[in-house]
Amino acid sequence: MSADATARTAAPRDATGIPDERQARRGHALGKLFAHVMWNTEVIGAHHVPADGPVLLAANHSGVADGPVLVGASPRPSHVLIKASMFTGPVGAVLRSAGQISVDGDGRSSLATALGVLRRGGVVGVFPEGSRGRGDMADARAGVAWLAINGAARVVPVAVLGTRRTGEAVGRLPGFRRRLVVEFGAPLTLERAPGTSGRAAVAQANEAIRVAMVALVADAAERAGLPLPTDDPHSEARAAH
Repeated sequence: MSADATARTAAPRDATGIPDERQARRGHALGKLFAHVMWNTEVIGAHHVPADGPVLLAANHSGVADGPVLVGASPRPSHVLIKASMFTGPVGAVLRSAGQISVDGDGRSSLATALGVLRRGGVVGVFPEGSRGRGDMADARAGVAWLAINGAARVVPVAVLGTRRTGEAVGRLPGFRRRLVVEFGAPLTLERAPGTSGRAAVAQANEAIRVAMVALVADAAERAGLPLPTDDPHSEARAAH
């Protein structure tokens, strides 16, 4: 999740400048078509998603289909943070109409928009890894933790499995009716402890989220019999640095 302070949010907006909840409902319906018609998605633990109030869905990220599958599997309409490069052509038009949030640069503008959604009691989906890879949550960016602390939102860890297999490109869509699994874990309540700096609170919350997601993804993959891809598409770039 990244976007600079001047980045625009390409989703539809209501009078307050926040993506329109009606559009999120449209996106929810479209996501269900992808998750349950285009693909064969089993949803586990949906009862863990609070029925009301601000919620963050923090999901692992291995393939391009993770976004629509997460939107369709969630029991509540959601606004997912999606990289700005996806907001072009017909796909971009669909994302805008579905009220999703464009992310570009360092993330400030998109985080502000997501915070507005949370403060009105909405649901925001985030991929803390920031880019598609193995989906093992070896690393997590702190934006989700910042949103949890500042938006007083409960964080639901989510395992999205089967969208990419070993050897498949990160931008490849799963085949028609491929079996996928989305498992929601128990929600986390993260607060800034008295006497703790904002930076420290976010760091502590971020690690708590990452640890919960690592455990959920590993356990869900074993239960479902859907292992994570073993190849890391970013390994060469990491080695270069």
